[in-house]
Amino acid sequence: MTRLFRSKENRKIAGVCGGIGDAMDVDPTVIRLVVLIVGIITGIIPFFIAYLICWWVIPER
Repeated sequence: MTRLFRSKENRKIAGVCGGIGDAMDVDPTVIRLVVLIVGIITGIIPFFIAYLICWWVIPER
């Protein structure tokens, strides 16, 4: 299993979705769309807080 890092190349905001896409060998755009859809379904504020926590916890490559 590949270690999870935030991406420097595939970043729009913090590189979290790009890093997840790199670790899973999936296009980061697909990950961003899934994050957007899940965020809308579950509620923007809790999902935004989870994204901020990932930004803080996941190291940058």
